[in-house]
Amino acid sequence: MPEVVYTVGHSNRSLEELLALLRKHGVEVVVDVRRWPKSSKFPHFNTTHLREALEREGFRYVWLGSELGGYREGGYERYMETADFKKGLEALEALAREGVVAVLCAERLWFRCHRRFIADALVRDGFRVIHIVDEGRVYEHRGRG
Repeated sequence: MPEVVYTVGHSNRSLEELLALLRKHGVEVVVDVRRWPKSSKFPHFNTTHLREALEREGFRYVWLGSELGGYREGGYERYMETADFKKGLEALEALAREGVVAVLCAERLWFRCHRRFIADALVRDGFRVIHIVDEGRVYEHRGRG
């Protein structure tokens, strides 16, 4: 059975709501793929605060936004062909083989976020990807091509 990788967007959730979703799905490692991991509207999702809160609650926090973050010149699909993306994907896949991972970004809806491209790559590589939208709303990623 393939390893499962979850994705989730923090959006305008409270920290407690995000933690509850992570716990419900048995997540152990949160991999932050925000290129710029800060939020002026939701400061509880700034890197330092988020890392401390997650670690206090027993989660591991890993930032891969340098390699897997969005907003790439020429588009994300083109960026996926680079050595930097491949390095980040390899790191993510290694973490997913060790424990239950959730890929975190800001956008709640995965289909409006670069997480959809990361999910395509994970499915292609044999992983099962589940997008957490809300309590009771999850979608399995089918991948493209």
